[in-house]
Amino acid sequence: MTPLDDFLAWYLAEHPVRAALLGADGYDHTLGDFSEAGFTARERAAEQWLLRLSAEPAMPSPAGPDELADEIDRELVVSFLRGSVASARWPDWRRDPAPYLGAIFGSMFTPFQQRLKPEVELVEAAVARLAEVPAVLAACRANLDPALAADLLVKRGLDQARTARRFLTSTLPGEVRDADLRVRLARAAEPAADAFDELVTFLESFTASGSWRMGEELYSTLLREREMLGYGASELHEKGRKAWDELDARMREVAARLGSASGPGQGSGPRESPDDWRAAMEALMDDHPPTLEAMRAEYAAETLRARDFVRDRGLVTFPEGEECQVLPSPEFQRPILAVASYLAPPPLTTSRSGVFFVPFTPDGFTGEQVRQRLRTNSRAQMPSIAVHEAYPGHHWHLAWMAGSPRTVRKVFRTPYFVEGWALYVEKMMHEQGYFDTPETELAHLDCRIFRAARMVVDTALHCGEMTIEEAEEFMATKASLSPGTAVGEVSRYCAWPTQAPSYLTGALEIERIRDEYQGDLRTFHDTIAGSGGLPLGLASKAILPPSA
Repeated sequence: MTPLDDFLAWYLAEHPVRAALLGADGYDHTLGDFSEAGFTARERAAEQWLLRLSAEPAMPSPAGPDELADEIDRELVVSFLRGSVASARWPDWRRDPAPYLGAIFGSMFTPFQQRLKPEVELVEAAVARLAEVPAVLAACRANLDPALAADLLVKRGLDQARTARRFLTSTLPGEVRDADLRVRLARAAEPAADAFDELVTFLESFTASGSWRMGEELYSTLLREREMLGYGASELHEKGRKAWDELDARMREVAARLGSASGPGQGSGPRESPDDWRAAMEALMDDHPPTLEAMRAEYAAETLRARDFVRDRGLVTFPEGEECQVLPSPEFQRPILAVASYLAPPPLTTSRSGVFFVPFTPDGFTGEQVRQRLRTNSRAQMPSIAVHEAYPGHHWHLAWMAGSPRTVRKVFRTPYFVEGWALYVEKMMHEQGYFDTPETELAHLDCRIFRAARMVVDTALHCGEMTIEEAEEFMATKASLSPGTAVGEVSRYCAWPTQAPSYLTGALEIERIRDEYQGDLRTFHDTIAGSGGLPLGLASKAILPPSA
């Protein structure tokens, strides 16, 4: 066993929900230790692992392919550990209900979605985990520190916790086909649902006085140490502003080609000027599916069109047996996520089936709120979103990556590559002619300028330079988001610092690597995407010769 093998065994044992979702055997009957002692023990262990793996001897020079790959694996784990050790200074398990709720919901929902084991085994595992839910939620109540927890994060957790009873006692058993097993699961869910009701009462009266702002020091540390970007928050902020300005100029040119601002079949009136891309996008957004289910069906058709386009042009190699389902987003996810998402095939299994989740609204949304959600999934925007989530974006990448012989790279990946890849392929597909009308081209650029706005807003929020209200206004006016969607977006940025800039930051870095690469496009795609979801500095090392 190598030191990396030892670390991987420790990591999977200490994170059983993550291990099971990755497809590792033997971890699906427990949620793990969520006590204060458990969290602090893992933090201390991460420090020791970092010291041990950082002290490993450097790769011999010149190195062969195997030695180089081994060194990249080690650097990947070291970057992950540096991020973990830095983040321990600002522990989410003391500030936010999300680490507890996410583990419970994900561990219950995903196995029934993927169905990689017989139903009786899925139910047995779910029953075992349900028995641990009261203890996990008790740990949540005990660990949340009023001086550290942020009111915004607590409210997000409260909204999600309120969906639990229906999800556990109705939706989850509804996934079980055998009547006896369904009854067994529903009975086991009742004590867990009662524990969630208790948590809801607790969170409703919980007074949180902490801040959700990460601060520039930790934010920059994570960019440099975990993401290996070589620059910090202020530089990232300026990159976002520069990208926004460049995209704004391009969008004005495309909008001018659209002529009248009237949307397809809609009388929205003339724009003030022919290059007003915001008014043009507003008009285009009026052409949307009439219902949430119609939106899902149209996304399914667009996903197939994108797959055929990629296949016909030989842009990537398709993994054997890959499949992408297009389904409504799970109900527990709807209160906290207003955009499309993707569930990858578990990479430690042979499955290559993933799910593109279409962003349905929570129960109780008004007709106008549903309409606004449909508008932000207009027919002009659907091609970009389907490319991003499915082909050759997340689904193709993560199904292809699952075939890697490098186990460490299946377990650890960064959104700066994964999300960067999905945005990179949007631009690549535009270059290949997929967005072949001014309407879809403008929507493609709008998706990109939206990510530039995220870079600006996320850094400004967490460095104390922008209020939530200012951020919502920025996202609603500098990108084509409805006010309601902008509110959901900004709430997500507050809860998940550094993630929102990953899209355009990663795309720009991948484009830079492609410019330096000597070879055909398909080989580039297969090689860099097959290398994993590496920090961008390591991705460059994995595909470019040492002299590059």
